Amino acid sequence: MSVTQIRPNLDHWQERVDLAAAFRWTARLNLHEAVSNHFSLAVNDDGTQFLMNPNQVHFSRVKASELLHLDANDPNTLDRPDAPDATAWGLHGAIHRRVPHARCAMHVHSVHATVLASLADSRLPAIDQNTAIFHDRVVIDENFGGLAFEEEGERCAELFADPKHTVMVMGNHGIMVIGRTVAETFNRMYYFERAAETYIRALQTGQPLRYIPDEIAAQVAADIEEYDNQDVRHLSELKAILDDEGSNYAT
Repeated sequence: MSVTQIRPNLDHWQERVDLAAAFRWTARLNLHEAVSNHFSLAVNDDGTQFLMNPNQVHFSRVKASELLHLDANDPNTLDRPDAPDATAWGLHGAIHRRVPHARCAMHVHSVHATVLASLADSRLPAIDQNTAIFHDRVVIDENFGGLAFEEEGERCAELFADPKHTVMVMGNHGIMVIGRTVAETFNRMYYFERAAETYIRALQTGQPLRYIPDEIAAQVAADIEEYDNQDVRHLSELKAILDDEGSNYAT
């Protein structure tokens, strides 16, 4: 029996399994940083109730059954015995209160995206297909205010007001990626890191860059958003690999 068929008596089980798989694969790709990054997924209609990783648990050990179920409107969340990390609550609580189209939110300090966030000009130009995916889809936070406790989290959430913006380059910090589902958001985070790596490595050559015209980049970005369930298949394949390996992510 596949581990994904073992279903504890918990609500939102499939959502829990998908999110746990995303944590495991993010760790495998080394896109996380120690125990200080966090993902969340809305599970009610208005998006204010959400699943999130437990405080200070390594992504490679996250299990579906151990994900926290939080309410963005609960002022006593940090007083719970199983309270989330305060900065995770600050960022994700604000997003799920203020940004209803952000059903899923993934924050990482992945190396190349964070290098991009550290540049004076943190724009990601379209120089290949992957970078073109993000044409006009990125908002840059130019006003890093320190650790993302509640006030900083509220400020960051406001930057996602335009639904077209699905990636925030958090200047001097990392990235926040949002989407409608775990599959969409994880796929987007994966490709953004790959795109950032291509750009950073291209800069390191010191050679002139070959830029894609705006109209072509815009078409690529629009086309990829309609591309035949690639995100769903991507996550499905990752779960299949984890299942084949006997992973306990879905327990």
